[in-house]
Amino acid sequence: MATKLTKGKKILLAEDDLALARSLMLKLEHEGYVVTAVHDGQAALTAFAKGGFQLIIVDLIMPVLDGWGVLEKLKEGGNTVPVFVASNLGQQTDIDKARALGAKDFFVKSDTSLAEIVRRIQTVI
Repeated sequence: MATKLTKGKKILLAEDDLALARSLMLKLEHEGYVVTAVHDGQAALTAFAKGGFQLIIVDLIMPVLDGWGVLEKLKEGGNTVPVFVASNLGQQTDIDKARALGAKDFFVKSDTSLAEIVRRIQTVI
């Protein structure tokens, strides 16, 4: 349910799994967030350049430009917006690499409920 703390906060979701993107988008919108969903890394960078986002959620394995490339471009650009990585990759080396590239949080999609994702988002924005 939307609260004063979440209402109108903008999230950029970069996820190529359309069913997962839709589920997460619906859950976040129900919580009061405004969600822009894109399905590849280049589209994520294009949307991000328009500004106004309080959080970015990025998958690592996407077409056109993968999540690693998105993280690298954001870091090169001096990004200060929190970035969460949502991936089915879960090796510690992947987590460490994502954090080194500026990820604030990392979750394995198959192991993390939508409610848990929302809870983590609420602690950051």
